[in-house]
Amino acid sequence: MPNVTFKNLNGHGITMAATINFPAGFDESKAYSAVVVSHPGGGVKEQAAGLYAQKLAEAGLITIAFDRSYQGASTGEPRQLENPFVSTEDVSAVVDYLTTLPYVDSDRIGAMGVCAGAGYSGNAAINDRRIKALGMVSAVNIGQMFRNGWENNVSDADAVGYLDFGASARTGDVASGEYSVIPLAPMKEEDAPNEELREAWEYYHTERCAHPNAPGFALARNLSQIITYDAYHKAEAFLTQPIMAVAGSVAGSKWMSEDLMARAASSDKTLHVIEGANHMSLYDVPEYVDQAVAKLGEFFNRTL
Repeated sequence: MPNVTFKNLNGHGITMAATINFPAGFDESKAYSAVVVSHPGGGVKEQAAGLYAQKLAEAGLITIAFDRSYQGASTGEPRQLENPFVSTEDVSAVVDYLTTLPYVDSDRIGAMGVCAGAGYSGNAAINDRRIKALGMVSAVNIGQMFRNGWENNVSDADAVGYLDFGASARTGDVASGEYSVIPLAPMKEEDAPNEELREAWEYYHTERCAHPNAPGFALARNLSQIITYDAYHKAEAFLTQPIMAVAGSVAGSKWMSEDLMARAASSDKTLHVIEGANHMSLYDVPEYVDQAVAKLGEFFNRTL
């Protein structure tokens, strides 16, 4: 399970940090299918993305979990930038790297992600035809989440205040020389509006899965990009690859997986709902993760 670094050629001077997982009996003289695994917003490769990458390698795939630009062990300033367009391009930057590895079959590369990482992977698949199959776990379209709320109960028009806030933050950043931040998960337990999002606090800020590189926030200036971003833009025309989305039956975010299923042009698309799981259950609860991995492993082995 080597840690690797490589240059991101998207023009920002970033060096990406990633971890590669190999299947049992790996033979570097052979060519394997590979899957890029993208982490949730505010997370890092050592958390849910790394867990899924390890388990999918056990299904016979090469997997690579990476830290997005400006986050984790990848380089870039300012830290915790969450520009969704950059994050989408990061997925393709990892595909770039995989095509240089002699033991990866460049015609059999897939992408998956957890939470916002699933949305970014979906957007990357729309844009990048080298991605031959798409997997998603607890998918979040970060633009929809910020515009429309966790449970899709806010209209686009009512979200305009976030654009005003982002614009004000940018002005303040310049004036103060310091970056204002916004939470991507509750920063304090008492800030959580419901039990599901209380679990998000628990995941990122307690021994459940806290990591020093995963502070759980982004920069407020990124609202200028996030609010108008649609991870599924033009999915009805260009997202033709096979898709497997996994969501919990009681996840407040499930509607974002359902929305992609409705919009994607693919004729091979499945939404697998895991009974009893919420959004956060699918990050690390063995009962639910194992069910998700079983479906995703079967899917990627069939489609790649």
